[in-house]
Amino acid sequence: MKKIFLICPVRNINETQRQKINDYIKFLESKNIKSYYPARDTNQNDSIGFRICMDNRDGIKNADEVHIFWDSNSQGSLFDLGMAFALNKKLVIVNIDEVVPTATKSFANMILYWNSFE
Repeated sequence: MKKIFLICPVRNINETQRQKINDYIKFLESKNIKSYYPARDTNQNDSIGFRICMDNRDGIKNADEVHIFWDSNSQGSLFDLGMAFALNKKLVIVNIDEVVPTATKSFANMILYWNSFE
């Protein structure tokens, strides 16, 4: 069974994002794809955040590929993105139509480039 880790906002997620992400997870799981969704699968009760980062690291490490619901304001997403990059994971952008390229270097440009790899 294929396994993915979903990088996405957790702490400051809005309801529109939550619904889109929940729909995406349901779609993946209907296709027999095992999905690690941090809001659901990582215990968020951690006053420091260190254990959350370790749990997410393990989830990313064990995934076949990483999918990202891009939100440029999500600091946790940037941290997880760095781990996925270091682990050389394939990246799929869930909400690619919401990723706005910039004229100069940016994380948006970086993930668009990374997403284009096979």
